[in-house]
Amino acid sequence: MGRTVAELLLAKGARQVILWDIQPELLEQTATALRANGYAVVTDIVDVSRTEDLIAAAARAEAVGPVDILINNAGIIVGKEFVAHTHADIDRTMEINTAALMHLTREILPGMLARGGGHIVNIASAAGMGPNPRMSVYCASKWAVIGWSDTLRVEMQRGRTGIKVTTVTPYYVDTGMFAGVRSPLLPLVKTPKAARAIVRGIERDRIFVRMPALIYAMPLMRGLLPGRLYDWVVGDGLRVYRTMDHFRGREK
Repeated sequence: MGRTVAELLLAKGARQVILWDIQPELLEQTATALRANGYAVVTDIVDVSRTEDLIAAAARAEAVGPVDILINNAGIIVGKEFVAHTHADIDRTMEINTAALMHLTREILPGMLARGGGHIVNIASAAGMGPNPRMSVYCASKWAVIGWSDTLRVEMQRGRTGIKVTTVTPYYVDTGMFAGVRSPLLPLVKTPKAARAIVRGIERDRIFVRMPALIYAMPLMRGLLPGRLYDWVVGDGLRVYRTMDHFRGREK
């Protein structure tokens, strides 16, 4: 999804993109494909779970040029019942899905404040708005992102900083990360559609970008329905609580 978003932003006039990944081969493939179209691309191999490495990489990015749009989209999922998680699973999920977004934003934000503008996009998940079996730690990590991201938005807004913050909460996106997920009543979101929605959200300064449209009803349903009724309507009726039964995840 990061590659598709980058391509759309470049097509719409972005001067250059700085791409991070932990996998050198995939990063180079993406950069080569974008450069073939004449786009300016800078790459860096970064493990965002290592805060010191992330801080150093952020400094290198700022040295390349001012970061006007920051898209925080790194994420992992273990996909097991909570008791099957190791302590390392818990730590790594929270480090990558939550803490890394905060640390990176903390490094990039001062430059945006100094310039009086910028846009921060935080990729959370619909899983951050409601429970789902076999996703407890993932849900926790995304729940935290939503709370932090929207609070950051309010701080930037009240401070009249000129910096915009958009929080993205998609349903399952077919990036390969959720291989094995079965959701017959609410299909997985196609990657190009998700990328277009994110870019459109930036252009329109959306507070939240949710996809598909039904996800916009989740906060209302969570607020109005008693817990067990929500379980019955969403978990059992829409079969959301069965979607992870055959989860495999991305092949290594």
